[in-house]
Amino acid sequence: MRKRQIIVDNGPESVGPYSVAMQVGPYVLVSGQLPLDENFELVSDDVGVQTRKIIENIELVLKEAGMSLDDVVKTTVYVENLDDFKKINQIYAIYFSHPYPVRSCVEVSKLPQNAKIKIDCLAVEATLDEEEDCAGCCCED
Repeated sequence: MRKRQIIVDNGPESVGPYSVAMQVGPYVLVSGQLPLDENFELVSDDVGVQTRKIIENIELVLKEAGMSLDDVVKTTVYVENLDDFKKINQIYAIYFSHPYPVRSCVEVSKLPQNAKIKIDCLAVEATLDEEEDCAGCCCED
């Protein structure tokens, strides 16, 4: 499989020696996104605003790869304070729908640029429909 770096014009950029996203076959891996604006400044001190900005940044990256949030199968949420999780979930539920991606959440002591949250994800381009998924398996009559 070939790998391709995803670069978004006017979108999130890496702030170190890593790629914002990488596509490998049908998979797109999006590195941990911070709630930064185009000037690499924190968008707000509010964890809800930060969550919204991060998910919108992820959305831009996925769009560049020809995908959407519907293709996300796994997220990891790094949060400075688990007491913020209810507010994070409220914003998260606006952007992701059933069936929700699987998710891990980790409380951390500090995030870059004093962000309160950081999210990374894995998206998979689904190319098979239900009939093709089941072709030749034991569930056919």
